[in-house]
Amino acid sequence: MKSDVISLDASKAGDIELSDEIFGLEPRADILHRVVRWQRARAQQGTHKVKTRSETSYSTKKIYRQKGTGGARHGDRNAPIFRKGGIYKGPTPRSHAHDLPKKFRKLGLKHALSSKARDGNLVVLESCAMDEAKTKVLANAAKELGWKRVLVIDGAEVDQNFARAAANLAGVDVLPSMGANVYDILKRDTLVITRAGVEALEARLK
Repeated sequence: MKSDVISLDASKAGDIELSDEIFGLEPRADILHRVVRWQRARAQQGTHKVKTRSETSYSTKKIYRQKGTGGARHGDRNAPIFRKGGIYKGPTPRSHAHDLPKKFRKLGLKHALSSKARDGNLVVLESCAMDEAKTKVLANAAKELGWKRVLVIDGAEVDQNFARAAANLAGVDVLPSMGANVYDILKRDTLVITRAGVEALEARLK
């Protein structure tokens, strides 16, 4: 499939042939859902923790004699039944990550790219190189191009001036081609890929 290529000043800069294997698939929600779940599970810290009865700060002395009080039998006040006692089977630090085959992760990225291309939210940029790291210049260019919530994917290396200019813009995020992932692509309205980024992604996913 062919796509127009534009420059940062919104002028046309030729066209490019996009691979149908990567940008021309019929997106499947189940594949995208599984990959996003895998990503978010890996990102979850899993540091939630509660105290068990061996970690609370009460005395370990038996609170009253076993029989003859007319009340239930108890040991110390660290028991889960008491206020401020230990928690029974509460959360402990752990990893929430689970496995997902590498081929499936690649397939998910292809479907995410195809989803943006099918919806008309894929823009191919000639280059994102800038002479100066000026946020105002990039903000004006983004406004001219109608970019509000946009992810820009460059080649192997991101132009440093562009990255610094975009750092102060709330709606513009920048990633190198190796950082391209399903979650970040789907949560933005527009996906912008440079010509170098397209070549790098096609080499990575073929």
